[in-house]
Amino acid sequence: MDMNAFRWVRSPKDCVIRDGRVEITTLPHTDLWQRTYYHFRNDNAPVLQTETEEPYFSFIVKTDFSGSSRRFDQCGVVMYLDGENWLKASVEYENGEFQHLGSVVTNDGWSDWATTEIPGGVKSMWYRLSRRGDDYRIECSEDGARFRQMRVCHMRKGGGKIRFGIYACSPEDSSFTAVFTDMQMTECAWKAHDGQQPD
Repeated sequence: MDMNAFRWVRSPKDCVIRDGRVEITTLPHTDLWQRTYYHFRNDNAPVLQTETEEPYFSFIVKTDFSGSSRRFDQCGVVMYLDGENWLKASVEYENGEFQHLGSVVTNDGWSDWATTEIPGGVKSMWYRLSRRGDDYRIECSEDGARFRQMRVCHMRKGGGKIRFGIYACSPEDSSFTAVFTDMQMTECAWKAHDGQQPD
């Protein structure tokens, strides 16, 4: 992908972009979250995005988070529309034994968080974000070949021109360097539904 077409929504502590590789070093106490359960609102994570009006596409990226070491350290794929409307997927560090592979969807200022535990030894993950109009699917893969569905969601402000890309953050008092490679935009890998017809 043309990295010259990407723009920052908040810059990170440090960043290196070279030959399709992006390294983002996080600042402490950075995150994306809105209200639900915790009741706080965090909207200060660095986000690097490009934009498109294409209604059907997939975006793939490989993440390396071997430097993460404190609770909630994370990096992954994101579609950030504004402070109250966005989605993200990542592996969040928990401890040496397990981590949380999950996704957050935020519509109109309320976040949800869907997770599953994975082993603490996993240090890289691929993501594929697919769009069909204002509906989205997030998938993950440990090898970049076999992708598994994480969730399907609707974004209330996800029609028309959107912005999507990558992010990294450290919600607690920590910092690490996240590495992103193998970014590509492809035809939509999420095919049209061929089962029950709409009402």
